[in-house]
Amino acid sequence: MPRRIRINFKNGRDAVVRRLAIGLMALAIPAVTAASEQKRYDVGATDTEIKIGNTMPYSGPASAYGVVGRTAAAYFKKINEEGGINGRRITFISYDDTYSPPKTVEQARKLVESDEVLLLYGSLGTPTNSAIQKYMNSKKVPQLFVGSGATKWNDPKGFPWTMGWQPSYQAEANIYAKYLLSIKPNAKVAVLFQNDDYGKDLLKGLKDGLGAKSAAMIVAEESYETSEPTIDSHIVKLKATGADVFVNMTTPKFAAQAIKKAAEIGWKPLHFLSNVSSSVGTVIKPAGFDNAQDIISAAYLKDVSDPQWKEDAGMKQFLEFMTKHFPEGDKLDFMAAAGYAQAQTMVQVLKQCGDNLTRENIMKQSASLKEFRTEMLLPGIKINTGPNDFAPLSSLQLIRLKGEKWELFGDVISADVSD
Repeated sequence: MPRRIRINFKNGRDAVVRRLAIGLMALAIPAVTAASEQKRYDVGATDTEIKIGNTMPYSGPASAYGVVGRTAAAYFKKINEEGGINGRRITFISYDDTYSPPKTVEQARKLVESDEVLLLYGSLGTPTNSAIQKYMNSKKVPQLFVGSGATKWNDPKGFPWTMGWQPSYQAEANIYAKYLLSIKPNAKVAVLFQNDDYGKDLLKGLKDGLGAKSAAMIVAEESYETSEPTIDSHIVKLKATGADVFVNMTTPKFAAQAIKKAAEIGWKPLHFLSNVSSSVGTVIKPAGFDNAQDIISAAYLKDVSDPQWKEDAGMKQFLEFMTKHFPEGDKLDFMAAAGYAQAQTMVQVLKQCGDNLTRENIMKQSASLKEFRTEMLLPGIKINTGPNDFAPLSSLQLIRLKGEKWELFGDVISADVSD
């Protein structure tokens, strides 16, 4: 145990010593304060840089989603040109995983162990992110704002380093089911779904929403693999069931094929289309506007093609960004708007982190978003998170295709779903 030293001040000479001791103590106080306010970093962050990693299907069956990564790269470049975040530039390292889970594992390990990124952000896909979720959590590296609506990303107790961003697939399909019951309670429903967690989550949401009537109403369920070149045969098979409602739970490439094939064979059911495939530019236009009339989907972002947003300040900012910073991008592509809004959310979290850029604080700030809005969210939709709520967005509004644009109808619906 260290020896305690006592100083007795008895005479003038000791008074000098006393003043010196007091002065030294005074100097020590700000030193302690400065130490407590010291900048804190984990691997991937410095006084001048924040390294962010990402995987994206720039090629392969889901390559239509690659625009999300390109939009994020353009937005982060814009932020850097404006001085960065709290004086730090973002280094955005994005690799092509071809929508292949083994490739995602390889690229994620490279980002964490070789590139030494601070976090992974916006990596796209349900099967791809599922393949790295345990790895990211074992490494305690944030897997933030996953580009997928699977409910599994909202599990702060089981996976405290993983957080989603968009409304969940189950909640989305649940909304379709409730609407269907209100307008066509005796419908004969045919479902086409992708044979992975994405498709299965949507299917579960639909069945949960239909409740006791699910078994009677769903007359056919067809799954497909992303490795299939075309899903035309599935559409022919579903039409043969006599279904008068088609729930299309596919990704963009296959969604366009389904819309076009249904029109070719004269099948005209009430058609519900998953939100992730609602892009006018990459799905509806290639499928043919005439073939897609009255399709119903759901939205949480403003649609660039909708004239009601022509004078909207947020829409003007987005279009200015696209023109100046991402001119090669398609302004009509829903995925560009999603990538933009998602990147803005990431920037907000980093701003809230201040000079504490530890991975733990990044997760803390990600779980502390309150009433946050980006310019492209529909009115009434806000981002909220908490220590027990890792689902930033949980509201949607139904949309219907009229002419060459989506039209909103009904109210904004809260889409919270518990497993």
